[in-house]
Amino acid sequence: MLTVVPRFRSLLLLFLLVTGAVLTGAPPASAHAALTGSVPERGSVVDTAPEQVSITFSEKVALADNSLRVLDPKGERVDTGPTSEQGEAGYSVALKPELPDGTFTVTYQVVSADSHPVAGAFTFSVGAPSKTTVSVEGQDSGGAVGALYDLGRYVSYAGFVLVVGGAAFVLVCWPRGAGVRAVQRVVVSGWLALTAATLSLLLVRGPYTGSGKLADIFDLGQLGEVLQTRTGAALISRLLLLAAAALFIAVLFGAYARAVAERDTASGPEPSGTATSGPEPSGPASGGTKSAGTKSAGTKPTGPKSVGTGTVGTKPNGTDAVGTEGADTGVSQRDLAFGLRVGGLVVAAGIAATWALSEHASTGIQTGLAMPLDVVHLLTVATWIGGLTTLLVALYRAPSLETAAVERFSRIAFGCVVVLAVTGLYQSWRQVGSWSGLTGTDYGRLLMTKIALIAVVIGIAWFSRRWVARLTQRPTDLSADLSADLSADPGADQDGSRTPGGSGSAARAGSAADGTAGPDGPDGADGPVPEPDTARAAQLARQRTAVATARVKRTRDADPLRSGLRRSVFAEVAVAVVLLGVTTLLTATEPARTEESAERAARTAGAPAGPLSVRLPFDTGGQDGKGVATVDLEPGRTGNNALHLYVERPNGSGFDVPEVQVTFTLKAKDIGPLPVTPDRVATAHWTAAGVQLPIAGDWEIAVTVRTSDIDQVTVKKTTRIG
Repeated sequence: MLTVVPRFRSLLLLFLLVTGAVLTGAPPASAHAALTGSVPERGSVVDTAPEQVSITFSEKVALADNSLRVLDPKGERVDTGPTSEQGEAGYSVALKPELPDGTFTVTYQVVSADSHPVAGAFTFSVGAPSKTTVSVEGQDSGGAVGALYDLGRYVSYAGFVLVVGGAAFVLVCWPRGAGVRAVQRVVVSGWLALTAATLSLLLVRGPYTGSGKLADIFDLGQLGEVLQTRTGAALISRLLLLAAAALFIAVLFGAYARAVAERDTASGPEPSGTATSGPEPSGPASGGTKSAGTKSAGTKPTGPKSVGTGTVGTKPNGTDAVGTEGADTGVSQRDLAFGLRVGGLVVAAGIAATWALSEHASTGIQTGLAMPLDVVHLLTVATWIGGLTTLLVALYRAPSLETAAVERFSRIAFGCVVVLAVTGLYQSWRQVGSWSGLTGTDYGRLLMTKIALIAVVIGIAWFSRRWVARLTQRPTDLSADLSADLSADPGADQDGSRTPGGSGSAARAGSAADGTAGPDGPDGADGPVPEPDTARAAQLARQRTAVATARVKRTRDADPLRSGLRRSVFAEVAVAVVLLGVTTLLTATEPARTEESAERAARTAGAPAGPLSVRLPFDTGGQDGKGVATVDLEPGRTGNNALHLYVERPNGSGFDVPEVQVTFTLKAKDIGPLPVTPDRVATAHWTAAGVQLPIAGDWEIAVTVRTSDIDQVTVKKTTRIG
């Protein structure tokens, strides 16, 4: 049984490593604002150089001075002046005059409204395409900086869960846990993790949204720019609230823990409220030297009464002064608990709001309702998962845990599941919006994975509730009795015998130190009383305490009900660790509703305002084999179109060729070629009705022209339709 705790640590570490591997191996965070249009269009060829380049996003974004750049074929910048806004989500930059022909590259690097970086590049050509030395691959927030930022996000969520859930478990379910060292470590570790992660996010934010270089983490210039953004303000606010949380933790594990201990010392341990509490312990749970079995059913002595490790006072005329003191300490503890609950809720809600005000909930539809619900969602998750973690630590490390505390948390956990179901359903509808978004986007698939993990946790929780029900039906709480035995006699000998009047040799040494006669004292021995060895006595007392503690632990671990509950709670926490990792990935993924809206906007922005006209020069290689074929589509969108084909000679006169054919191919979707055979209606003019183009995209138009019995050529051009 002594290997249970190391095994628990190893398994929990394994789950953390697996989750970290999932986060590290995940693709870079998807942008939450998408490029929906540009002038000139992506991949287009224009006859004359434009005076400016304009781009449009699906939502408003934040730009810096160098967020939008235009590079010529040699890689030199040709944009001039700062970036200016155009409309709600449009931005433009002016270009140098008299640009040469060739292919130009437009790069952009902005930050979306929900704090995620958006970067990419595209090309357009003046006159005709040419070779370029600039790579058109979009930048991303991956690499070491992206991995470090994602790790900081995960640790910050985990720290928030531990500090909020652990404190809530102590204040609401188990006040005596404020004095348990293992529980204190959970909450303090959560605070340290959240604080360290917030500081790292603040430092990494600049390179994450800018250069992408790890060396720029300590660049004060970038840090200053981050502090002027909404995300920077949220991180600074979080640090200030964490300072208040530090004071809260100090009071919780300081004054509040002492108040609970004093109440227990003055009035006895708090009853569990269930049949599992068993007989009244023989000493306070917080420790003491009151011996079991010394309480008599007769009249009470008028001398001093020992409670814990000190003397409370005398009982004049048979009255008990402990009752009054217990009442006073109980009121003080309740008042302090009320203040901590209110103050802790305010601080926790403020920390949760730093996420709600800077991430998904702050953009999109119904932000006024989404942000407060997001705060409630985060607090509920922290109370549930953080409370589970604290319960697990208490089951493994605490000497005793009242069944009433487990019952109370079980009821709270059920309420948390109900709240999470309501807020999660609303957030899912808000971020997904359609069945296609749920099944056809990365966000939707991650959301389904999260729902499946929550279902697994709820299923395991059902088994935990069964163990709790069996615990409440047991007549005696074994762990509480063992803790009481340890508190009542920490100096018990290894074989279980007790030395009258004290704790083994430590008591004998104490008697000699007080000058009282022992068995071999002045009245029963010929020689003087030897000097006591106080160091040896203290060492023996510590050894006996350790032996008694080990005995309690062995017996506690052998309890089948406690072990069963411990296993089920451990399984819940293990799945919750993975669930937290999936949630972190979900917050870094473009919502399905945004992705689909961006695609629709891109199709609308990319479609021409009127009929589509495409010119395709051709040369069959024979005599009189040169000319130009012009394809007109009306209205030039998806669905039904009318096609007009005109063929001209180089001098502009009509070219009445023997045969023409047209095909449409959408290579991205593996559609086509879709053949169209137009009818000749006039000299050098062919038409076709009912040309169906099912999907918007970059369609390849191929025209086959035959100028003689043996001279024929096919010319192609790709254009945006839809």
